[in-house]
Amino acid sequence: MTTRKLLLTSAAFAATLATPAFAQTDAVPQASSDAADTDGNASDIVVTGSRIRRQDLAGVGPATVVSAEQIQNTGLVNIEQVLQRLPANAGFAGNQSSAYWTNNGYGTAQVNLRGLGIKRTLVLLNNRRLVAGGTGANSSPDLNMIPVVALARTDVLKDGASAIYGADAMAGVVNLVTRTDYEGLGVSARYGITGKGDGGDFTADLIWGARNDRGGIMAAVTYQKTNAVNMATRAPCSLAENTPGLLSCTNSTSTIGGRAVLPNGQQINFNQVPGGDGNFFEPYNGAKHNNNVQRYLNAVSPIERISTAVFGDYAITDGVTLFGEFLYTHRKSNQLATPGTLRNISISASNPTNPTGENLLLVRRMLVEGGPREFFQKTETWQATAGLRGKLANDWSWEIAGAFGRNTAVDGSTNVANLANVANTLDRTKCSVAPGAAIPCADYLGAGDVTPQVLDYINFTSRDRGGNELATVTADLTGSLFNLPAGPVSFATGAVYRKEKGWRDPDPLTVLGVANTNQQDPISGSTAAKEAYLELSVPVLADTPFFKALTLDGAVRFSDYDLFGSDWNYKIGVDWMINDSIRLRGTYGTGFRIPNVPELYGGVSEGNLTTTDPCSRYATSGNATLIANCQASGVPANYVQLGNTILTTVGGNENLQPESSTTWTVGTVIQPRGIVPGLSLTADWFNIDIKDAIRAIPGSTKLAICYASQNLSHPFCDDFTRSTLTGEVNFLSAQPINTGREKMSGLDLGLVYNRMVGDVSLSLDVNVTWLNDYTIYPFEGGDPIPFDGFIGGGNGGYPEWRGYGVLTAEKDGVSATWSTQWIGKATDFNAAPGEIGYRTPNIFYHNVQLGFEIDEKTRFQLGVDNLFDRKAPYIQSFTDANTDTMTYDLLGRRFYVGLRTAF
Repeated sequence: MTTRKLLLTSAAFAATLATPAFAQTDAVPQASSDAADTDGNASDIVVTGSRIRRQDLAGVGPATVVSAEQIQNTGLVNIEQVLQRLPANAGFAGNQSSAYWTNNGYGTAQVNLRGLGIKRTLVLLNNRRLVAGGTGANSSPDLNMIPVVALARTDVLKDGASAIYGADAMAGVVNLVTRTDYEGLGVSARYGITGKGDGGDFTADLIWGARNDRGGIMAAVTYQKTNAVNMATRAPCSLAENTPGLLSCTNSTSTIGGRAVLPNGQQINFNQVPGGDGNFFEPYNGAKHNNNVQRYLNAVSPIERISTAVFGDYAITDGVTLFGEFLYTHRKSNQLATPGTLRNISISASNPTNPTGENLLLVRRMLVEGGPREFFQKTETWQATAGLRGKLANDWSWEIAGAFGRNTAVDGSTNVANLANVANTLDRTKCSVAPGAAIPCADYLGAGDVTPQVLDYINFTSRDRGGNELATVTADLTGSLFNLPAGPVSFATGAVYRKEKGWRDPDPLTVLGVANTNQQDPISGSTAAKEAYLELSVPVLADTPFFKALTLDGAVRFSDYDLFGSDWNYKIGVDWMINDSIRLRGTYGTGFRIPNVPELYGGVSEGNLTTTDPCSRYATSGNATLIANCQASGVPANYVQLGNTILTTVGGNENLQPESSTTWTVGTVIQPRGIVPGLSLTADWFNIDIKDAIRAIPGSTKLAICYASQNLSHPFCDDFTRSTLTGEVNFLSAQPINTGREKMSGLDLGLVYNRMVGDVSLSLDVNVTWLNDYTIYPFEGGDPIPFDGFIGGGNGGYPEWRGYGVLTAEKDGVSATWSTQWIGKATDFNAAPGEIGYRTPNIFYHNVQLGFEIDEKTRFQLGVDNLFDRKAPYIQSFTDANTDTMTYDLLGRRFYVGLRTAF
């Protein structure tokens, strides 16, 4: 083992026009003017990554542009699904098939550019920030708060942009750009289902717009309801290599009869047969007694939501326009969880329910009599923006805007045990066996022995409340300063005030520490920033030999944070068009990110996370360092990890400090129009270096690194403890820390090819990312932890190669689209060479769609995702369902049909 072991119902509907391809356009054609603010030169727009009006995105840096029409051509209905197919997305991010969504963010959808963390990907709407989404004290907006039908395009800037947008844009920027040109009424609906007949997914959209020569208004609504898919239908049990070369079921050590330890250290288990001998017990045997909990979990969790948006603008005068935006989302979501488990309950020898005659410690007893727990969330999120924009006499453009967003939520869980009441049911001076007793006595030793009266007394439904707020005021000015021989020197400048707030009030019983979960304190905190920026674009040469255009760009931003003081960030860029066919570009910039509210103030909580204990079967490992360390920890030689989860402490850390970064990119765009018309090739090298990086190291990784160090010398060895009786890990911390450093580099490749073959229009779009290096240095001077090429352990996936390609053919209103997602080979963080699941194969997901234009306003589509029903590969240190749910598809083959029309 090495260090690598580490939300009102509505029928709702979208009018979007079909186009031939899902272009993730790294070659970035000129963006259509209907997709952005159209004040000013009709050929210049505000693009993502710059406040200066430009012709297109290509000169700003490496970027991907996905239009709304292109999204429809693949049948995807959520922005997170679109973004998570992109090869620039990696690591950990929230989605419906991941039980490990962001803390307090269950049901939210995020994107994780480069796999550097969702908190380092800045999400914007029309170049403005969005309020965080979730159930309180969250770090990222919910991507699905925007009706997809309202979008003209989604820009993905794969480059640091802190000098342009401020904090959080370290890995890149996702900018959701709404359309402004829609007139009329459009409706659409889509329904999908898996090949197994489950996972029904219904989406409907409505869009309406009206415009005149003074302005216009557009309103959009999206309604979505998805049904659950039970985990057991995709993974009947949790698997482990208990016998070398053979996978077998390894189930939860929270047994239904109760696992206990006697004073001499012997582990026993009580009656496992409901209605059987209530006094029966025998030596504990994991293979016989452990509990298969897959039926209590979901592979996909249900969501019902309605997202609404209204956008308007009105020209007050010929030079001043009033504009506004309003968003509202209501979401209901839930997730299944295993029945609650009682842990470490002392039962005396004198208790009549104890048949052993000895004092015992009930280590784990799953309360299956009460059924599974159900986590639930109900969120309300809204954001309003209003502002004025116009032009000065010298043609400079200005804008002043203010925005306020608020997210509130109620969440909780059913069937949570009140531990004080549990204790009462074991105290014979307080409880009674008489029918209708206020405090009934309980028998927890044996399956089926916990009566409905006891369950009614000990169980309750927890309810937590929380939310997030965002307030911003911005003032921007942009235009041309003077002319040089090569063109005008353009500038943008402005000031920003931003305040973010997060809070979370756990259920009172949780705060008191008597709920069967870790005690939590209320969370409340805020951060505020005052910022000013200046951006310049200087044309150096134009229309000379080898210099069709040479432009230098620069930006500087001053930020003053209420908690952490001030900071300067800058960015420089070069855009060199050698000729109409060859373009070279490069950027260099710095970034700065302060810890957000949940990172700073998140209350400590616990959860049973899938974790690999390296000391399981250590005696037969042949690894001298591991054997010595496990022995030094007091782990018995015959120790076998019981189950695959460990109770892990997560939460905030008030001692965190800001992190900083430097990022540089260099790339080229080649469009050999004279040789291969319609072909565009891009290549961009990226290099990111983050210092004092804020990161929560997963428990599996900490354990693996600790036990690979000489004499347990690694600082991670202080982050867990073991039971002196059984050797099990009984405390493990995975709270965020300022790690020493994170370094990443790699290459983005893109190909776009459009041509006519006879009267058939063909379009090919391919994007590939190669991750050359991603290394985390956990502390100054510490041994590096390689992430490139690895997967699992709660980290998500970082395969060296990822790709996504789309081929579309269209003729006479009939289109066929074939898309393929490629997830490259990866090595399990925590598996040893030769073990099953040590290395995953290349995985390809193929999707196909046929679209039929019935008339110019009506389109019918049908499609199949995961056409060949590719199963997710086995990952030893899996998150759920024996695989990495942040990386692979659990649903298998699925079908959908859709219809849209307009009036």
